[in-house]
Amino acid sequence: MKLYDYFRSSAAYRVRIALNLKGIEPDERTFVHLRMGNQRAQDYLALNPQGLVPALALDDGQVLTQSLAIIEYLDETHPAPPLLPVDPAARARVRSIALAIACEIHPLNNLRVLNYLIGTLGVAREQKDGWYKYWVDVGFEALERKLAHEKETARFCHGDTPTLADICLVPQIANARRFNIDLSPYPVLTAIEAACLALPPFAAAAPERQPDAE
Repeated sequence: MKLYDYFRSSAAYRVRIALNLKGIEPDERTFVHLRMGNQRAQDYLALNPQGLVPALALDDGQVLTQSLAIIEYLDETHPAPPLLPVDPAARARVRSIALAIACEIHPLNNLRVLNYLIGTLGVAREQKDGWYKYWVDVGFEALERKLAHEKETARFCHGDTPTLADICLVPQIANARRFNIDLSPYPVLTAIEAACLALPPFAAAAPERQPDAE
């Protein structure tokens, strides 16, 4: 198993957390420096035509892409500890929280979007930062309301053990902190983040603890 990774990618961060929770150590890690454009190299595009990280190459030659698909693969092939509840409605709730982050917040603030705003559209850096903050706040406000009012929320997004939802939440909050976004309006989200980061699998996956950290 070979993981294609980048320390600052929140999608790769999700997969690192999942691997750590499962106790899986990849046989090899290759670091794809996104800011240097390594994701556009022909050898990497041959593995992942999207030119994104993470990618997980399996021993049989298959290459898995998209962080949530990789995490569900890991959950199905290494069932303990489970990252999704057994009950169908509970599974749907966890997936909905994860998708609210991975599909509604993250894509609008991804590096290639920010680069397009500045490099192609000529948006000023202050406007780009305002764009980032706006979409984080829109997403976090909705998540805060949801988690604050639903009885399934406990120490983590769903109950008292980490799930796919927490795996998505922690990297998104880390990104928000990197952009100096005020998180005081989101006490439920930050309390869950603190509970997660107190666990070694989450702490070890943090960007600043990766070999390629800058």
